[in-house]
Amino acid sequence: MTVHGLAASIRSATESETFDLGGQTPTAISTAVSDAFREPLENLDDEEDMIRITFVVGAGKQNRQKYDDGAAKAVTSALLKLGYAEDRASSCVAECGGTFKLQHDTGKNLKTVVVFPRVSSSSRRGGGGDGSDGGEEEEESLIPENSPGWKIAVCSMVVFRTMIDRQCPSWSQKKGCAGCIEALNEMVGNIDAKLMKGAALEGPEQSFYDAVSDLDEKEAHVRTGMHEQVEKGDITKYERDILLEYNAERIRSLEKEGKSTVKALQRKELLESIDPVKPPPLRLDAEIRKFHRELTPLLRLEERARGRLLTVEETRAMARKDEIMEEIEYLEDRSRGWFEEDDVFESRVRASRAIFEAKRAKKSANSKALSAGSDAARGKSVAASKWVLPGQGSGGRKRTAQRPKGKLKGSDVFSAMMMDSDSSSDEESESEASAEEWRTRATQGAASERKIVGSDAHSKPKSQPPASPPEQKPQRASKKSKKKKKKKSKKEKKKSKSKQ
Repeated sequence: MTVHGLAASIRSATESETFDLGGQTPTAISTAVSDAFREPLENLDDEEDMIRITFVVGAGKQNRQKYDDGAAKAVTSALLKLGYAEDRASSCVAECGGTFKLQHDTGKNLKTVVVFPRVSSSSRRGGGGDGSDGGEEEEESLIPENSPGWKIAVCSMVVFRTMIDRQCPSWSQKKGCAGCIEALNEMVGNIDAKLMKGAALEGPEQSFYDAVSDLDEKEAHVRTGMHEQVEKGDITKYERDILLEYNAERIRSLEKEGKSTVKALQRKELLESIDPVKPPPLRLDAEIRKFHRELTPLLRLEERARGRLLTVEETRAMARKDEIMEEIEYLEDRSRGWFEEDDVFESRVRASRAIFEAKRAKKSANSKALSAGSDAARGKSVAASKWVLPGQGSGGRKRTAQRPKGKLKGSDVFSAMMMDSDSSSDEESESEASAEEWRTRATQGAASERKIVGSDAHSKPKSQPPASPPEQKPQRASKKSKKKKKKKSKKEKKKSKSKQ
């Protein structure tokens, strides 16, 4: 097949690329998309199983005039005619080949259509065989089996109600589900038109047409749920901003047509009065927390081991860290809801990780505080258990009198003299008291001996002489008396000198 222009650029892509459809008319866009995706893509890189082709079909206020209003519809309608299915939960894997989804990049303020094209088996990594085998595998079903679109199309109404409550809890997910049902209805309409012309259906078309059921009732159920969520205020900030943007476009279109905008303005007041709710947690958040609890000690070990070599046991433990990280990422990907925008899902993942980091930081701070408190308490107990000897302070050192360094001042000399005088007077009083005590004992002993001599005069021929008091050693002159003598001698010398 020979193609030119934009279609040739798309078919020559070997990895994920983005194409800007600014300035293109809907007719040119439809032709290019049909030519590019009519046959499976080939010549992919050896490391690629699937690529992502992104078409920019709209922008914000500044670049809105650059894109035609029917650009997005031209892309999607051309893909639907080729048998592609809209799947909001599709991703860049081989199983999602032949699907597309519409996205609104709020960060860049761009509206895009992301296409996951059909890829020939010979161009896939590790694939083999010719392109006909791959085409037969792709033609087994119009839309990938076990995908959200397939489940919505073939399930009963009872199962659908339960499934939507679990898989599409938010307003934006229900909106994506409603868009998917619209695409399914369009596919059924195309098959009906083909039957009306008397054309025979192919195998995949016939199997899909026989399996699909209750699409109108399912769409009505989803839209009712969307309306109830808005009335209850059960929407996030991201969803409220989308609704306000839709409302602003509605008001502008009514004003251009000259119609009443009363209801639209009331709707705007209702939306502005809503207090947004937080995004729901990840569906597998409980399992993710278990791995986070197992990861926490490993991260703590990694922080403590900086700047040193790990032991054998620590190396084995750190090898488990990479496995845990992979398990967490796998569970995070599985927690993605149906028809969930990339920005919304990434924000929920960041919120989950932020909660884990906050808890880990809090635990580390508490452990540091506890360790510091235990160290302080341990230090107090050791200090209290020491024996305190007499003459020791709390520091464990003996208190010894130290001589003051340097010369004594006048006040210090006087205080020292007074201390010496007090000590000498105490010594004199003690010596006088001891002499007096010996005198009284001697007199009492002499009197008792006289009585004994008088009573036993016949038995004892001789009487013993009375006990004399013990000889007292001459007391040394006290310092005070010496000082007085020195003063007297000095005064006498002065008087003699004055007389002379």
